[in-house]
Amino acid sequence: MIDRADFLARFGGVFEHSPFIAERAFDAGTVALPLTAAGVHAALVEAFRTASEAEQLGVLRAHPDLAGRLAIAGELTEDSRNEQAGAGLDRLSPAEHARFTELNTAYTEKFGFPFIIAVKGLNKGDILAAFEARIGNTAAAEFETAKTQVERIALLRLTAALPGE
Repeated sequence: MIDRADFLARFGGVFEHSPFIAERAFDAGTVALPLTAAGVHAALVEAFRTASEAEQLGVLRAHPDLAGRLAIAGELTEDSRNEQAGAGLDRLSPAEHARFTELNTAYTEKFGFPFIIAVKGLNKGDILAAFEARIGNTAAAEFETAKTQVERIALLRLTAALPGE
């Protein structure tokens, strides 16, 4: 069995700035050996989905804006920086950056958390289209969509961390 400290060191950052998810998953005994992306993901998602709504909102709020001020300042986590760069968000034109900034502000004002999307395999046009479509959602629908996207991001990160499945 992997010990708690090793598990937290490896997977504590899978849910952005929310190590309590990995702590609860480990403490619940839902992590099975051998460690696989699917198995660890299932344990982490269970911990996330059983967290309180306020805790889930905290996880959503821990995510950075896409192409936002943290990216500009170079203050993203390594995972977020790589994910955003892979989608071309580090190479926006001034007009594209202005549109992302406008949407980020409107979205956060409407929903109380940043726009979250698993960007792997998407380009900036795909992301802008999703942004523009989702900003019309109800608060309840977008809360569920954002949680699903956080879970997808976690799976992508785990698949990269636990190759060979």
